[in-house]
Amino acid sequence: MRVLGMMSGTSLDAIDVALVEFTRDRTDPAVLEARPLHLGEEPWPARTRDALRAVLPPAPADVATWNRLHAAVGDAFAAAAARVLGAHGGADLVAAHGQTVHHDVREDGTVAATLQIGDASRIAAATEAPVVHDLRAADVAGGGQGAPLAPLLDQLLLGHEQPTAVLNIGGIANLTLVGGPEIVAGDTGPGNALLDAAVHAATGEAADHDAALARQGSVDEAALAALLTREPFYARPFPRSTGREHFDAEHVRRLLGEEALAALTLPDLLATLVELTAVTIARAVVPLGARRVVASGGGIRNPLLRERLAAHLAPLPLLDADALGIPADGKEALLIALLGHHAVHGLPGTLALPGGTAHTGARAPVVLGSLTPPHAAPAAGAAAEARGPVTRLRLVPGEGR
Repeated sequence: MRVLGMMSGTSLDAIDVALVEFTRDRTDPAVLEARPLHLGEEPWPARTRDALRAVLPPAPADVATWNRLHAAVGDAFAAAAARVLGAHGGADLVAAHGQTVHHDVREDGTVAATLQIGDASRIAAATEAPVVHDLRAADVAGGGQGAPLAPLLDQLLLGHEQPTAVLNIGGIANLTLVGGPEIVAGDTGPGNALLDAAVHAATGEAADHDAALARQGSVDEAALAALLTREPFYARPFPRSTGREHFDAEHVRRLLGEEALAALTLPDLLATLVELTAVTIARAVVPLGARRVVASGGGIRNPLLRERLAAHLAPLPLLDADALGIPADGKEALLIALLGHHAVHGLPGTLALPGGTAHTGARAPVVLGSLTPPHAAPAAGAAAEARGPVTRLRLVPGEGR
């Protein structure tokens, strides 16, 4: 089965795309082989990207704005899918995460609702393939966090080895512990979100490229202590999740106050926020008993953040996913393709814990996603043995590697 997986994170830097061919191992059907045919990024239309950034919390938006953006995001994903499939051949299925615009976490840490936009009908029309979408809602309906979804991929790739903390640093950072006595998963807190918001507010740029500004500054220890101690999220147990509506452009101002924030130069603020991300990740990882940390996501390409995270994790080794043969830049799109595969085969997209609950805190693991059009599941005629549980994922060389 050829599945096109598509993902856009909170940073809105690009649409990640992975075209993957999935086959069962002939000698062991519990092993699923994934051959990447294409891994890459497709650009957001500038107008759509800017419109999305303009309505991110705390900015207000009305229902008409969201309606138009739902269509525009669908068009952007449709165009990206059509370009890739035109160059690399068709797909049996498209799995599209869409763009998260709101993740509603209650004060007690449970999730009331989650919303990802991007009209799947437009993607189906452009690709002539069925589309699996709305990948988080079923888990939330079952009492789960709806996030992170990466543990499925992390467990199948690395869960049979030594205890490993698998880290993804996007706008929000999340981790999965696999290979230990129990799977632990959740968001650790901000990844790039606060850094990007501070840079954009001060300079209009999207990010502090190569940490050029942050390296000119020094960590303000008083500000760092305030950001750590005044934020209750960091004390919540796993599983937990959060989003840009919590760690938004006004988060630092709310916690520090106007006067303390104004006293910080931009380089000092950025250096402090890099340290905040490194400290909160390390504090979440170290107690888990992992023997190594495997990282991916845009944040790991920030050289200062990588240095500070490695220092706080030491002596735990911090490894790039690429070093283990896992395509770091394509990992999230690969995950979405895997979730699409599992959805049409009736396989849960979340992992079972020993008590029968899901890694997200849901009452049970569930099949994730909705299908558009509803009659077009490509796995409907698959043999029963090809639809059984998957216990391991094997990445095999392909054109996309």
